Amino acid sequence: MTGHHGWGYGQNDGPSQWHKLYPIAQGDRQSPINIVSSQAVYSPSLKPLELSYEACISLSITNNGHSVQVDFNDSDDRTAVTGGPLDGPYRLKQLHFHWGKKHSVGSEHTVDGKSFPSELHLVHWNAKKYSTFGEAASAPDGLAVVGIFLEGTKAQFSCFNPKCLLPASRHYWTYPGSLTTPPLSESVTWIVLREPISISERQMEKFRSLLFTSEEDERIHMVNNFRPPQPLKGRVVKASFRA
Repeated sequence: MTGHHGWGYGQNDGPSQWHKLYPIAQGDRQSPINIVSSQAVYSPSLKPLELSYEACISLSITNNGHSVQVDFNDSDDRTAVTGGPLDGPYRLKQLHFHWGKKHSVGSEHTVDGKSFPSELHLVHWNAKKYSTFGEAASAPDGLAVVGIFLEGTKAQFSCFNPKCLLPASRHYWTYPGSLTTPPLSESVTWIVLREPISISERQMEKFRSLLFTSEEDERIHMVNNFRPPQPLKGRVVKASFRA
């Protein structure tokens, strides 16, 4: 077992088993997906993506048993994503990472079948569409998650203001999807940036040295904490750029 909440990434509690506790795992708009670039539809109506992280205030960084997560002060709209496929500001709530045991796997989304060593998710929520006192399922698109691929070179993570984690290009794909971890709610507008950012092998090894559990008799390294691509089931992936 690699999870604390009845689910994890091990053989007995991993993604292939999640549908037993969360039947929506077999729903019609599950994430992640394999993005087939030639089938993405260029949509000129998509607006440029604006990520306003200048006033970003991080609160904590934790190993939550499934990933490394950084939480932010989301009490107002100053730290938010706007534009793109969104119709209002979505506040940054947290960011977290997914990664593999080896350099050849790790990202949740894939592009034309290619995996990246890691994927960063910036999770945002809309104050008008999504109430923290309700269920995500009550707001069909109350969450917006920006996915960023990480690939290996020598760049540094110098701080946890997410502005330093953004690639130069804001070209993106977007599609209606879900959370990629339980409860797998189908309430997410996904925005996946085309251009990867860089991470060194040494930094990846720091991620891989973390543990799923703090129990000394079960020292399981936190690796392969990603869900495989799910069936597209008729959804259309839109692109903000011409291929």
